[in-house]
Amino acid sequence: MQIVKTVVEMQSVCRDLRRRGSALGFVPTMGALHEGHLSLARRARSECDAVVASIFVNPLQFAPGEDFAKYPRTFEQDCRLLEAEGVDVLFAPDAAEMYPDGSVTTVTVAGVGDRLDGASRPGHFTGVATVVAKLFHAVGPTRAYFGQKDAAQLAVLRQMVRDLHFDVELVGCAIVRDTDGLALSSRNEYLSAAERKQALVLHEVLLRLERMIAGGERQSTALVRKGVETLNAVAGVRVDYLAVVDAKTLLPVAFVETGTLVAVAAYVGSTRLIDNFLAA
Repeated sequence: MQIVKTVVEMQSVCRDLRRRGSALGFVPTMGALHEGHLSLARRARSECDAVVASIFVNPLQFAPGEDFAKYPRTFEQDCRLLEAEGVDVLFAPDAAEMYPDGSVTTVTVAGVGDRLDGASRPGHFTGVATVVAKLFHAVGPTRAYFGQKDAAQLAVLRQMVRDLHFDVELVGCAIVRDTDGLALSSRNEYLSAAERKQALVLHEVLLRLERMIAGGERQSTALVRKGVETLNAVAGVRVDYLAVVDAKTLLPVAFVETGTLVAVAAYVGSTRLIDNFLAA
């Protein structure tokens, strides 16, 4: 696996891959890789001629007081894992490379970028959209792979791709869970053993809401009320949001239809976790 540190070299390497007629798959990450990330690399490998991954802990998407400094960084291990999955090129720039002195341009996806996690973390999706736009310009992928766990992020990036005419297909991939049902996340390692058990309520509440929907309950207010009640019953869990929204716009909907997004974010101790499902 080739490791590239600069934008100029990355553009050159990817130009050469495209000249050979390669369909280029791209898996952007912040490192601290787990099976969820590796499943994206596997999907890209199965659908593309060449696979590029990136590791960059993006300072622009962390607000003051968030966990940028302590975000897990396991670069050597991550490299071994990506190489084992057949990733051809790893782009691993530093902050000065991605945001050189004098950089002032950012990408703000108004509206959708201010909803769900965008409402809870003001400026977060500007940081995400900006860095992903930069990464797309560096790599020029045919397809880019993102986890459905970050459903709001996926909605924001789809809007950005449409608005800015990026020639890339965004591929949303299924949430990968641990054996106990907890959605895999690099932040799970922050959880104590007791918090880990408390965190299972996020998946449990979504399963309950799925059963309610399957049983005929389609009214969003009833689903949110039951979900919040369940979450509030678990000590150590503080609800950020539980929302029933249109998966593209992230605007609330009164009734669930096929493809409606049911999403939850909650703090377990001091760790913020998210999870969701798309209604059948």
